[in-house]
Amino acid sequence: MTTDVSQIALPIEGMTCTSCAARVEGALGGLAGVEAASVNLASERASIHFDRERVTPQQIVEAIEGAGFGVPSTALRLAIDGMSCATCSQRVEKALREQPGVVSAQVNLASEVATVAYTPGVTEPDTLARAIERAGFGASPMPSEHTAEAERVLAERRRTRREMAALIVSSLLTLPLVAPMLLTPFGVGWMLPGTLQLVLATPVQFVVGARFYRAAWGALRARAANMDLLVALGTTAAYGLSVATLARGGDHLYFEASAAVITLVLLGKSLEARAKRSTTAAVRALMALRPETARVLRDGHEVELPAEAVGRGEVVVVRPGERVPVDGRILRGESQLDESLLTGESMPVSRGEGDVVTGGSINGAGLLHVEATDVGSDSLLARIVALVEGAQATKAPIQRLVDRVAAVFVPAVVAVACLSFAGWLIAGAPFSQAVIHAVSVLVIACPCALGLATPTALMVGTGAAARAGILIKDAQALELAHAVTLVVFDKTGTLTAGRPKVRELLATDGDENALLALTAAAQGGSEHPLGQAVVRAAAERELALAPLDGFSALPGRGIEASVAGRDVVAGSHRLMAERGAQTADFEPRAAALEESGMTVIWVGEGRDPTRLLGLIGVGDGVRTGSAAAVARLAEQSVEVVMLTGDNARTARVVGRELGIERVIAEVLPEDKAQRVSELRERHRVVAMVGDGVNDAPALAAADVGFALASGTDVAMHTAGVTLMRPEPELVADALSVSRATTRKIRQNLFWAFAYNAAGIPLAAFGYLSPVIAGAAMAMSSVSVVSNSLLLRRWKCGSNRSHSSPSPNP
Repeated sequence: MTTDVSQIALPIEGMTCTSCAARVEGALGGLAGVEAASVNLASERASIHFDRERVTPQQIVEAIEGAGFGVPSTALRLAIDGMSCATCSQRVEKALREQPGVVSAQVNLASEVATVAYTPGVTEPDTLARAIERAGFGASPMPSEHTAEAERVLAERRRTRREMAALIVSSLLTLPLVAPMLLTPFGVGWMLPGTLQLVLATPVQFVVGARFYRAAWGALRARAANMDLLVALGTTAAYGLSVATLARGGDHLYFEASAAVITLVLLGKSLEARAKRSTTAAVRALMALRPETARVLRDGHEVELPAEAVGRGEVVVVRPGERVPVDGRILRGESQLDESLLTGESMPVSRGEGDVVTGGSINGAGLLHVEATDVGSDSLLARIVALVEGAQATKAPIQRLVDRVAAVFVPAVVAVACLSFAGWLIAGAPFSQAVIHAVSVLVIACPCALGLATPTALMVGTGAAARAGILIKDAQALELAHAVTLVVFDKTGTLTAGRPKVRELLATDGDENALLALTAAAQGGSEHPLGQAVVRAAAERELALAPLDGFSALPGRGIEASVAGRDVVAGSHRLMAERGAQTADFEPRAAALEESGMTVIWVGEGRDPTRLLGLIGVGDGVRTGSAAAVARLAEQSVEVVMLTGDNARTARVVGRELGIERVIAEVLPEDKAQRVSELRERHRVVAMVGDGVNDAPALAAADVGFALASGTDVAMHTAGVTLMRPEPELVADALSVSRATTRKIRQNLFWAFAYNAAGIPLAAFGYLSPVIAGAAMAMSSVSVVSNSLLLRRWKCGSNRSHSSPSPNP
């Protein structure tokens, strides 16, 4: 019985530290039917793999809410067709409210617009539209400025304004409390009356600080602990001690400690949130590439539509200076296109009739008519955004260890605070002093720094890589790539240009055109670059081709086909030997061609034995930058191996030209994965770079697979890293950004652990006041995120500049 395993990504509200993320993961992991759950604290999203037959998305949302967190809803506006009265609008509302994941639904009969609040992942816009259609009405999305992304940005701005207002109020109330402490070093002895201190501290503690109590209560209900619990315990203890002292008529109060800790933590969270938003700048820049509208030719007239409403096969008009709204093929016109934010290539590229264009690229001076081929989620831009977001949602292997530490961190800190309190009492210290030292322990501990150390570095690293044209599928690929010691390159289409040309023809009967026409007809069913080169050569000579009656590919050897009743065989010398063809007279010439770097296609007819008809020499030039890529990898102490199914002589010529000493040739596609596995046994971490379907098993067998985006979808799906430009030098750049990111992760983890290891003992032994401890705790998270943001300065090491312009031209 097969299971229907699905994946959803849900936004999470209310997480403040890695303990919160662990709580969400624990709640999800406890659901029957959830296969895997990964929570990213930095992006505040959860990625869940689950069996739809055993658990529903709604149950997943309920589990998250049961753990004390929220799953925010997204607003959607739908244009409704066919309503005529209030009853119609009620039917639409009823149909929408019955859908799982719909929080609210309101239909305005006058404007014929439905406004729906729903949980993304539990239901989607197309599901809601189908529900309306089943109710007997039409539904379509409103223009893109009203879509979920715009609503999310507005909600984020509103939340930021609320948090900033709370911080300002808290600061104004706290400043008079801490002013005496700040003035003491200057010889100014001044103190507010105790009652006035109580009046100032109370709203900070219970109004501004209410968020900490709510989050702490949610953690306790879920039988867990987090940073909010530490802040709530510490500030409540300091506040409660001060109230008790004031009631007894004492004057040694600690209201400034409780208020200052809350204010400093809020300041730290505000700075941290601002820095965290910067870590997603790459994805937001990619999203900004999506044009809102498109001009579509309908009945000979230009009609302006929302870009998401363009259908496959429709013709879009792109004027000079505009962004291309869809992926497509140019039907008319030519221009220069700026694809820098998609591929990292800073120079505009020329495009003309028949060429493929990518949505999001900027048109130059020409007017283009483009036939839409891929729209919506199928477009390259949408797939890039999904890939980058997916990578940022995954966890690096090292994060699993951090999560285990964080799970016991808060209880351990509470235990240390209790021991500190008891120790000071045993040592004879006053009760109030023992409480204050325990408060310092509680507020200096920071699980947030631990939780943010890895994901923030990963988010910035994957974003920087995306700007350079390097798409990293998951965190594991990024973390493994830094340790690569050997890179295996496929030859054809990877190190070579993948656009071979026929350079020599040798027919047994002297009729070169007849040989070329017959071979081209036989290769008509092949997608191999060598076969396509033969077809192009026949077209250039305007040769008439006989009909292809049958075709069969022989992986690693060649093809066999039936052309106008003739059995044709074309491929390697090995294939000719298997078929019993007599090739001795042509072998010296074939050897000379191979020594010059060409690949020889042997052509024969008939079976058992095959009669030799001739040979075709095909040459494929080395890609620009291949030699530089090999040199840069050597500088990084990375060994390079070339793995190819081509003959050994041709492979050695290409290897010598590129400076590759180790060449493994004449490898069948099914054996490539085995060769890669053998190399892994002798080297610590092996990367494989390829572009074709036959490279997919080898890409999967390697520790890290690199696929060229100019290659096949199968290769890109299998690889952990996709290179958006067909430039081998990007492999060195990918290893470089991986090493830079891994260094940042290690730096962040070192400082996060060192900070807690040093700060907690100092607080326990009375060397830090609660105010200083609170300030240090607030700044620890900010320092970790800021250190991660330094990764944005990483630059692509290729010779050309890959700096990207602003996403808003």
